Amino acid sequence: MFPLRTASARPRGRLGRRAALGIRSLVGACSLVVASAVAVPAADATAVPATGAEGTPGGRCTGHALPHVPGAARQQADCLDELTTAGTVASGHTDPADFAGLTPEDLPTPSGVPGIQIDGYFPDTSTTNTNHGWNHDAQFVIRLPDRWNGGLVVSGTPANREQYANDRAISDWVLSRGYAFAATDKGNTGPTFYRDGRGPGDAIAEWNTRVTQLTRAAGSVVTQRYHRPPVRTLATGMSNGGYLVCWQLENHPELYDGGVDWEGTLWRSDGPNPLTFLPPALRAYPAYAAGGAGAEDAWKAMRKAGYPAGSEFLWPYHHEVCWDLTQRIYREEADPDFDGATEAGTPYCAPGTPGCDADYDYAARAARGPPRRRPHRTHRTHRQTADHPARHARRVAAHQQGLGRLRPHGAPGRSGRAAALLPHRGRYTCRLPRRRLPRQAPPAGPLPPLRLRGTGTLADRKGPAPGGPHRPAPGRRGSRDTAHELPPGLAKSPAT
Repeated sequence: MFPLRTASARPRGRLGRRAALGIRSLVGACSLVVASAVAVPAADATAVPATGAEGTPGGRCTGHALPHVPGAARQQADCLDELTTAGTVASGHTDPADFAGLTPEDLPTPSGVPGIQIDGYFPDTSTTNTNHGWNHDAQFVIRLPDRWNGGLVVSGTPANREQYANDRAISDWVLSRGYAFAATDKGNTGPTFYRDGRGPGDAIAEWNTRVTQLTRAAGSVVTQRYHRPPVRTLATGMSNGGYLVCWQLENHPELYDGGVDWEGTLWRSDGPNPLTFLPPALRAYPAYAAGGAGAEDAWKAMRKAGYPAGSEFLWPYHHEVCWDLTQRIYREEADPDFDGATEAGTPYCAPGTPGCDADYDYAARAARGPPRRRPHRTHRTHRQTADHPARHARRVAAHQQGLGRLRPHGAPGRSGRAAALLPHRGRYTCRLPRRRLPRQAPPAGPLPPLRLRGTGTLADRKGPAPGGPHRPAPGRRGSRDTAHELPPGLAKSPAT
């Protein structure tokens, strides 16, 4: 269903509207700190013995009654004394490289969560994921704690990482509170993810399909394991995973009771999206950083592109690590014809150079029509602007009713640091109303505008603005536009 685009031939096809919406810039180092949540009910944790799951710690489970993952081409169940990274790192049931750099080093690691872990993969033809030596994509992990609270959390990974990327930031925490957890590698991994599929946008479209596939399969596994279906199913993710949360709630509200979008961005085929605001940054930032007579105009160009006042201290890091690579690899996925025979552009090319991504004009390219097929190819900050969480919340609200609300929290697209939100995860998963919200199909006709709540009062922080004439006012609080302000302590969080 998702054939591999080989290195010797990279055929391309039409870019559909849904696939264009699916493009999400994903560089693991550039996780942005924005969380959104939908209210869901809570349930009491209940210990359920693992039927037919005797075995030594970390050993293979035995017994005919172990859960079966519907549709999986391969699956392996293990009974573990510890499902969190307090035990899985040592037992080999996770890969620390998958989640490296996404959380603070001193983030507490919960423990005392025995249960069953199922690793496996769904049928796929691409081979970028080397976990377990399987060299097979569409890999997943499902964790079933012995003491279950009735909930299921499903996640797609951030960046172009593999299925264990959320183990520290999400899996550890939800397992310690009794949730079952499932994660997918989204069907393709790595910085050359765009080689997967037959045409432009195929690799991204597969991300959405794989999360939907895993949600349905994990729900069946949970029902087999605990002899009743989950009372609530939540979609949760950061970065690319945050985008997938909103796509799932927007397109499959029947599968979920709510979701947590952690720093996800908004992709729209008619803009705005990263391909509309990354090229202006690549053109303007060098002049801003150099100072001199052009710095003022460069700063204004950055602001016009959507970079909030007060975010200047992040611009050097994002320019060095995120913006260029993100623009090139996601533009290659959406519009491979732009740079001719070159694959994924030329790093840090000078504006005016032929095929330079700094000159990319998304609107003009879109007006030319879909990219042409290219059968003879041999190979195949990031950041969201301040209004993206509100836009995404309105899109989700327009497609569903009865699932609560997405509430932007923190500083949208402001930082490459996820640590500041980790202490507040409880606001969005466990401390929720004890009532069942009905699942229902999207309503007919328009819905009233969504009233966003819960952004709170945040504070700007002064940071380096090389050569820039404008700096954020230190310690400013109480602004009416809280989307342009930073949570206290954010600047001290380790870069992710």
